[in-house]
Amino acid sequence: MALPLQVLLVSLLLLIAVPDMYATFHHGVHHAVGSRAHHRIVIPKHHRPKFKPGPWKQAHATFYEGGSGSFGGACGYDDVVKEGYGLDGTAALSNVLFNNGQACGACYEIKCINSRQWCKPGQQSLFVTATNQCPPNYYQSSDNGGWCNEPREHFDLAEPAFLKIAEYKGGIVPVQYRRVPCKKQGGIRFTITGNPYFNQVLVWNVGGAGDVISLQVKGNKKLKWTPMKRSWGQKWETNAMLVGESLTFRVRASDGRYSTSWHIAPKNWQFGQTFEGKNFK
Repeated sequence: MALPLQVLLVSLLLLIAVPDMYATFHHGVHHAVGSRAHHRIVIPKHHRPKFKPGPWKQAHATFYEGGSGSFGGACGYDDVVKEGYGLDGTAALSNVLFNNGQACGACYEIKCINSRQWCKPGQQSLFVTATNQCPPNYYQSSDNGGWCNEPREHFDLAEPAFLKIAEYKGGIVPVQYRRVPCKKQGGIRFTITGNPYFNQVLVWNVGGAGDVISLQVKGNKKLKWTPMKRSWGQKWETNAMLVGESLTFRVRASDGRYSTSWHIAPKNWQFGQTFEGKNFK
């Protein structure tokens, strides 16, 4: 009789516990199913942090003269004034910094240092965007005219920019610099040139890290996501057929962040037009 009594007691305990367990389990399943039925499942996005200033480094700076169309050649920018960079906010970088054009669009904070004679007293930091290349001059030594030779880190500034931090007669001055986030007005701009069989897109006015390391384009009909190849600087190219498609562009900056500008170019876009997309914050 002891065994049936034990079985009876266990059965009674199960009857008491199971309803609660079932209710809890059932409630959980119902909640999950209900969520799927009435709410779109949101997968958390792993956002990369915003671009932050880098460490201070040592370099030198000189200046060069020219009009607004002469400060963006190696990066593909047509007119640095019209494109918002300004003559007092542009710089050509030595090869070490230029990195085959990948640094185009990057922003820097620069200070003149260690020269009481040529650094302007009370100078504020200078903020510039990389818009051009300072080519090496191997006919001169790196400490006597070949300022942009490897392995020197050097900034050849537009004259108005140089004069903000140093005296004209200084010629070349020691500076400290660091990468900083680019602060731009409005969205990223995409200027489309070329012809139906060869398309070029100039990417400019990029915020955040500023320098673009990849560009993709997508249409609204036949054109799937297509990677574009860097032509030079921030000019990108593809021979894919873009004509007749509403275009979406996806930019990736050097810090790994993406910005997608959906259908910013209408189906009837024309070569030579510029379209504004979503910028990095």
